[in-house]
Amino acid sequence: MTGDGRVTVQLCPGGPMLLRGADEVVADDGTVHPVGRPVVALCRCRRSQRMPWCDNSHKARRTDRADRADRPERSDEN
Repeated sequence: MTGDGRVTVQLCPGGPMLLRGADEVVADDGTVHPVGRPVVALCRCRRSQRMPWCDNSHKARRTDRADRADRPERSDEN
């Protein structure tokens, strides 16, 4: 926990949830993950290979979207 016993949450737009001051994180399946750091990043995109921790998989997703947005629409006419 933080020095005053509070746990704080910060949502990063398009990215993880930062959790400050937690002693543990309980996953959807009930698994308890001890926390040994003052701040941990939890995955919100559900693409992480290290759930519940963020592994930056959300960055690849944004890159894929940006690439698609930059491409001209395909035409099936040949």
